Amino acid sequence: MSRSVRLVPALVALALTACGGGPDPSGAPGVGDPYFPKAGNGGYDVGHYALDIAYDPASRRLTGAARITARATQDLAAFHLDLFGLTVDSVTVQGEAARWSRDGQELTVHPPRALDKGGAFEVRVRYSGTPRTITDPDGSREGWLRTEDGALALGEPTGSMAWFPGNHHPSDKASYTVQVTVPEGLKAVSNGELTGERTARGATTFGWRAAEPMASYVATLAIGRYEIRRSTAGGVPVYTAVDPREENTDELAEVMAWARDAFGPYPFSSTGVIIARAGDSEYALETQNRPVFPGTPDTELLVHEIAHQWFGNSVTPASWKDMWLNEGFATYAEWLWREDHGGDSAQRTFEALYRSDDADLWAFPPAEPSGAGHISDRPVYERGAMVLHKIRQRVGDDAFGDLVRGWAAARRHGNASTADFTRYVERRAPDQDFGRIWADWLYGEGKPDRP
Repeated sequence: MSRSVRLVPALVALALTACGGGPDPSGAPGVGDPYFPKAGNGGYDVGHYALDIAYDPASRRLTGAARITARATQDLAAFHLDLFGLTVDSVTVQGEAARWSRDGQELTVHPPRALDKGGAFEVRVRYSGTPRTITDPDGSREGWLRTEDGALALGEPTGSMAWFPGNHHPSDKASYTVQVTVPEGLKAVSNGELTGERTARGATTFGWRAAEPMASYVATLAIGRYEIRRSTAGGVPVYTAVDPREENTDELAEVMAWARDAFGPYPFSSTGVIIARAGDSEYALETQNRPVFPGTPDTELLVHEIAHQWFGNSVTPASWKDMWLNEGFATYAEWLWREDHGGDSAQRTFEALYRSDDADLWAFPPAEPSGAGHISDRPVYERGAMVLHKIRQRVGDDAFGDLVRGWAAARRHGNASTADFTRYVERRAPDQDFGRIWADWLYGEGKPDRP
């Protein structure tokens, strides 16, 4: 896995507690995220998840085995994993049985011998039970969502801990292999590329591999009676799974071609969509390689989720406070698409929003959501897009296009914070003053005085 631009945020260091300010020898039970402090874990960096899962929709029972390969970033007498609800059956570290304990979503593992800083290690967790749905602070549902003929696993922001143990914070990205066994007749669709499919004794096993780094919140698993369609888009393999009661989208290749022109080379080795039955989920999600939609998406929603493959999935926020770097870019992609396809210009969209006196739009600055329940509110999306438009106004159309493509390239498969982005913009346009844009539009309270 390439880590050339990967940055583990200083949140990890801030979360560690110990005598004299040194690292906690048992790691930290969270990375200190400002909105989800229990998310993630300190003391190690995951390189790869190998998941072997079986699910029976009739009994609702899941059995799983997770093999997690990681590297210790400090000396560890113990370490934590995030796992919600499911029963832990056994844990081994380096092939030897390990003691473990549970406290809410925290699974604390005590290896037989301490782990040295810089050393690679492997932990295996066997687990089982009925996976559960998680209700977010904003009231939306994630985690494991039961459907009429299977299940749908969605992870933003913390739902992936409902179906596998891990370091569930966007700052720790890893590669994945996922093997899923379901009753014959059902499909199991995950991220990356399908590596195998075999049926025996009434069950079918599907193998998936996501080789590029992936944050766990964009990992997905869709189980059901999907119709599978394969094609290519600009040389990139397309794997689409569509609920038979829904229609497929025929615009993916066009949107992919437009997005490559706008944002630069596509960052992953395959693409596609998962179109679930309307009602199986309350929202679309930019799951890596193939976003999930609750029913056939309209064009602008497809544009939004495909844009996330660059902004959110490849360039991933360092913390949930940086959510506007995902949603502002994806929302602005909708504006650009509209502008390029005979609709309103981005300028007209910006002006219409600025004229709005809707208090929700101006409730808080996009870079400082007012709490965990508000990281998906309008300021993060629309005010975030307005920040990008202000930058475009300042530097001009050609320079803005270069800036956006350069940002996607510079942070490809890595993590980034708001401060990383503002520094990047200032370096790319050193003759421009962005101070008022940052002060009024990115961090300013309320509606700025001037559009």
